[in-house]
Amino acid sequence: MEKGNKKKLIPKSPKVGFNQYWLLGLLGIFFIWALAGSKSDQEKIGQIKFKEMAMAGDILKIDVVNRQFAEIYLSETALSKDEYKAFSEGKSKTPKQGPHYKFSFGDTESFNRLYSELLSKLSPDKQFDIEYVEREDFSSILFNWLPLIIIVALFFFLMRRMSGGGGPGGQIFNISKSKAALFDAQSKIKVSFNDVAGLEEAKEEIKEIVDFLKDPKKYTRLGGKIPKGALLVGPPGTGKTLLAKAVAGEANVPFFSLSGSDFVEMFVGVGAARVRDLFKTAKEKAPAIIFIDEIDAIGRSRGKGQMPGGSNDERENTLNSLLVEMDGFGTDTGIIILAATNRPDVLDQALLRPGRFDRQISVDKPDIIGREQIFKVHLKPLLLEDKVDAKKLAAQTPGFAGAEIMNVCNEAALIAARRNSENVTMKDFQDAVDRVIGGLEKKTKIISPEEKKIVAYHEAGHAITGWFLEHADPLVKVSIVPRGTAALGYAQYLPKEQFLYQTEQLLDSMCMTLGGRAAEEIIFGKISTGAQNDLERITQMAYSMVTIYGMNDRVGQLSFRDPNNEYGFQKPYSDATATIIDEEVKKIVDAAYQRSKALLQERNEELEKIAQVLLEKEVIFQSDLVELIGERPFSQKTTYAEFVEHVEKPKDEVKNEETVVAKTAVESSSEVNTTEEDKKIEE
Repeated sequence: MEKGNKKKLIPKSPKVGFNQYWLLGLLGIFFIWALAGSKSDQEKIGQIKFKEMAMAGDILKIDVVNRQFAEIYLSETALSKDEYKAFSEGKSKTPKQGPHYKFSFGDTESFNRLYSELLSKLSPDKQFDIEYVEREDFSSILFNWLPLIIIVALFFFLMRRMSGGGGPGGQIFNISKSKAALFDAQSKIKVSFNDVAGLEEAKEEIKEIVDFLKDPKKYTRLGGKIPKGALLVGPPGTGKTLLAKAVAGEANVPFFSLSGSDFVEMFVGVGAARVRDLFKTAKEKAPAIIFIDEIDAIGRSRGKGQMPGGSNDERENTLNSLLVEMDGFGTDTGIIILAATNRPDVLDQALLRPGRFDRQISVDKPDIIGREQIFKVHLKPLLLEDKVDAKKLAAQTPGFAGAEIMNVCNEAALIAARRNSENVTMKDFQDAVDRVIGGLEKKTKIISPEEKKIVAYHEAGHAITGWFLEHADPLVKVSIVPRGTAALGYAQYLPKEQFLYQTEQLLDSMCMTLGGRAAEEIIFGKISTGAQNDLERITQMAYSMVTIYGMNDRVGQLSFRDPNNEYGFQKPYSDATATIIDEEVKKIVDAAYQRSKALLQERNEELEKIAQVLLEKEVIFQSDLVELIGERPFSQKTTYAEFVEHVEKPKDEVKNEETVVAKTAVESSSEVNTTEEDKKIEE
């Protein structure tokens, strides 16, 4: 756009909505004005003044209004007097023709006696006539009808409150209406696909759905049909709702957003009515998109876990209504359903079939490339030091979801601000990762020297077993500084980016987890409660090996996992099999514990070194372990981060580095026996 054509952006004034209190205020102002206008402008006089005026012959006539007061009209002769010049010259609010004065009397009989007395004293030329009139002014009408007006106004006010005006008891008459929030051209949100990082495959699927609505002929000209819906499935914090926000920001069609719990209500039939109202409104604005977050609130499998008496009938009726609206007999096109859940295993199969949710888009936790992209998005608004590298941060945060990465960036900025630093450094990010993993550091927590010594040897046991076990995760940091609610120390590892685990890897992981308890027994001859979390992890791992992964010879190649709750409250195996499972799990755990004890007894000298350094420094890193006990006795294969860095380089650089890689492999062959599989991976 040329400079001359640029338009100055003028901020729009916020829209002011209607409020019932405005109506009440206007009515109050009108009543006050009416009462003020109904008041008479005549000057009030007493009985003495009235007699003086009558005796002087200034009165032309008197009107007795409603037998309550008298309005006095002055004669032409009286208006010429100096006393009444204000009326004749128009300087008074009272008009010249009158009435000019107002005389209030007690009762009609006393006024009649007064009038008869005056007539007897006045000469014929000064006498005046009296006329009795009945008049209804606005004030009398208002006061007569005011109670009814108040009752009617109060009734309409309560009706408005009960039909959606908010407050307790709201939505009574409007309860079957949908609670979906509408985002269209006037209320467009500012999230776009550029704000979504680390979810490239899911983003491509979602982009295609948006393109369906923007240019449907591109896809239907070959005979294809626009998909009815897409289900976003993934763990919490991976960006399912963020993807939906990006769709709302990118699509040029109405976008209805609501939660699955919005259909849940204590009244019978309300959920189904809200579903029908939602789709009716969406069809009126078609083409449109409907997004239902946490759809498992209404989409659970029907008939599973139902209590006697039909306590789940209302939820199932809501689900039935949703199924019919998505793909029923009278279904219309032009509406695409997006839904998100982190529990796809509990959803009804009729909801997941093609024709309803044609696509199930997996939104998993990002890998190292995805984490790097997410870090770059969240690092943009921060004032960073030059040494801050998104790739290094991504390598240090395996298993982190997008929400956790955002939390790390925010915590790093807060830590830097707490230190009064001008920039956010890598040290701040490392502290933020520690806080997210282990919790808040409790520097003021008082620990006795005996307890501190137990914690030091416990964590040193984890470090030694992990260092000298081949399949254990590489150690990053060991700390005996209390964190969180109950953690007195922790060891941080760098898990590998892998999806399949072999039996040896799981057994080494169990030995590493039991290293803390084994170190306590070896050094002190006693055990403490500090291994609670470790025992929970290895128990779950051992039972998974036996009952889910089929890694036990005695139980065999069986898996008793029941994701769809098909067995209900019953076990899919007999009591005899349950006994065998318990025995085999105990054998696995006991064998891992004895293996950990044997390793620590063999490496007792290294255990003492690490424990003493921990008691002195409280925190040690991987480099400190290398200085204390030497390098790990196992080959350090190419890490995932290094592999990604190699792949991302241009082809010319990769070719130039082939000779260097070959030389390095030859030089290291004398130290490491490379297998044929490793050679294939390197190629």
